[in-house]
Amino acid sequence: MKRRALAALGLMVLVAACSPTGEEKEQSGKERVVPKMDMQEAADRADKILDDTFAAIVPPVQWTHRQTMAGKCSTDRKRTVMTVISEERRSAFLGVVDRHWRSKGFTFRATSKDKLSAYYWTPDGFQVNVQIGWKGQAHLEVTTPCVDPSDVAPPTAPPNGPDYSKQPPTAPNVTSDFWSAKTPAPGASATPSS
Repeated sequence: MKRRALAALGLMVLVAACSPTGEEKEQSGKERVVPKMDMQEAADRADKILDDTFAAIVPPVQWTHRQTMAGKCSTDRKRTVMTVISEERRSAFLGVVDRHWRSKGFTFRATSKDKLSAYYWTPDGFQVNVQIGWKGQAHLEVTTPCVDPSDVAPPTAPPNGPDYSKQPPTAPNVTSDFWSAKTPAPGASATPSS
């Protein structure tokens, strides 16, 4: 009987978490209003967030789409950077993304212990993150809030470079005079923090 009650409670929590109520609570207790939209509209908004972010990265980097993962009421969009981000330039890269997202009103949530990943909320409930992975490969991802279910089409923006979206993940293979340099970036700011 106790197990059945716990299972029912767990199911209610899961359903409540995925029901498009239009409101989500931040850890700080503030309510975030999620606009009324379907999953395709949310995916389009996620694509716009990524488009704007890559436009803010100067000099530009080559990137490719990664597979879209659509759930029951949310979806995510992922882009992988094919430009090598050297160890000496990773802080500068993360700093550019951090400053851009904060300028858009995104709320910083956390960073990983190794300072190579950072997580944010948009004012309308989208979760965004940036991560530097193996061989200096950067990954950016946007996860939508729970919205009205719908079909989700693949992204329409052409990648900035070869399209690797239908291939297994590939290590970064583009060298940049700036992002791949083995010296710290001039005036580079620190890794994102609260």
